[in-house]
This record gives sequence, structure tokens and C-alpha cells, in this order.
Amino acid sequence: MTVKPDPAEIDFSTVTWEKSPYSGGNNNCVEFGAIGDLVAIRDSKRPDQLPLVFTRGEIGAMLLGAKAGTLDHLA
Repeated sequence: MTVKPDPAEIDFSTVTWEKSPYSGGNNNCVEFGAIGDLVAIRDSKRPDQLPLVFTRGEIGAMLLGAKAGTLDHLA
């Protein structure tokens, strides 16, 4: 099990941020970045704000739920 550090203790300066090609190239989306066994998520409009950090297991569970349609009511 991956132990999540406090996001304030992580150096995000070397993270390569990625966003969905469906964002249309604007800054109105979320960006994802890998940090070892963790995944960081930030608001592309606020890149200086502290990102949220999740384990790969947490991200995997969210993606499986999204693919299964369990999050459709949020759209």
C-alpha cells in the first residue's frame, strides 16, 4: 500500500502535466501528473495552487467507476 505524503511536502516542479485532448486546448480542465507511485491532479486555471494527490489504486478505482457509468449523474 502506498502511503500518501502531505502534498505540501512534494516537489511538483519536475512533474509533466497532461490534460485530455477533449479539453479543446483551453485552460478549463484538470491536468494529471505522475509522481512515482502517486498521481497528482490540478486545475489548469490555477497551476500555482497545491494539487490533490492520489494513489494509483485510488485513481484506478475512480476510472473503473467512470467507465462503468457510476459517475454519469455528475455530468
